[in-house]
Amino acid sequence: MPPSSHASRPGQTPKPAQDRTPRPSPAPAQGLSGPERAALVLSAAWLVLTAVVFAVFGMAGTDGALGFLVIALVIFLPVAMIWVAATAARTARVMREESARLHAAIDAIRQAYITQSQTLAAPANSQVSVARKLDEIAAAQRKTETALATFSSIRPMANPAPVRRAPAPAPAAPSDEAQTALPLGTQAEDMRPPLERSDFIRALNFPETAEDKEGFAALRRALKDRPTAQLIQAAQDVLTLLSQDGIYMDDLRPDMARPETWRNFAGGARGRAIAALGGIRDRSSLALAAARMKNDPIFRDAAHHFLRRFDQMFSSFADDATDSDISDLSDTRTARAFMLLGRVAGTFD
Repeated sequence: MPPSSHASRPGQTPKPAQDRTPRPSPAPAQGLSGPERAALVLSAAWLVLTAVVFAVFGMAGTDGALGFLVIALVIFLPVAMIWVAATAARTARVMREESARLHAAIDAIRQAYITQSQTLAAPANSQVSVARKLDEIAAAQRKTETALATFSSIRPMANPAPVRRAPAPAPAAPSDEAQTALPLGTQAEDMRPPLERSDFIRALNFPETAEDKEGFAALRRALKDRPTAQLIQAAQDVLTLLSQDGIYMDDLRPDMARPETWRNFAGGARGRAIAALGGIRDRSSLALAAARMKNDPIFRDAAHHFLRRFDQMFSSFADDATDSDISDLSDTRTARAFMLLGRVAGTFD
């Protein structure tokens, strides 16, 4: 039987017969240890020595209560100190043995947990805590998959090849039904109407769930706008990477900055003048993102690319946006990612 069948619950010491890590043998229940035997010998030697001294030199000058107290101290104080030292040595030895047994038990539990997590088929009744842990991981993955599913069917396709137009015919006589010809080289995306602010803001927040039809519709319309599609793609990349460390924008509650501060940022202000934009205060998220930024070059490149895209987007967005539009945009998942990564990258320092 593998050790995982009896060591799946944290805090429950596995049975000794199934531990892979050897444990020190328990201290004997009876008998004297080495320090205690030494203390016994020293105590007997001291008592014999004091008896010899008093026998040779006599008890002169030890009459009265003071003399009796001196004799008691001379005889029993060294004996008491010897046994205090012996007791301390025994306590230290017991603590070392208990600590060794505790470390052995912890190592056995850790080894059993690793073995159990790698086993594909195991009895359900022996994996209660492992199943709970897997449920938590699955829940976190579902949040990531929901965000990724947003882009599985709506990722912008490559621009189609431009359609070759026939040469323009000779100008005809003007008539009431004549139409204005488009100049050669006009792209289809140049003929689309500009993206509505409401759709732009809704797209930066991404659909809430798989049933969020309005969110998906706004996202599709936004992806038809090339600069917005580039920002959304950059935001998707950093949100996916952050989710790998368990950082989700829905869990963050930033301190919202005033629209004037956002306008200063759009105007080119940096550093402490826009420090209020770094409203993310979650220390664990900041620490995880900072460590990832330092150690992961892929994450670092994706983060800096996203910050550049957001900067370019907001500079043009703030030109004709109202304070209400800026407040709505600052509450999106994309804006929260900007606040978090901006603090980590030092944009607000």
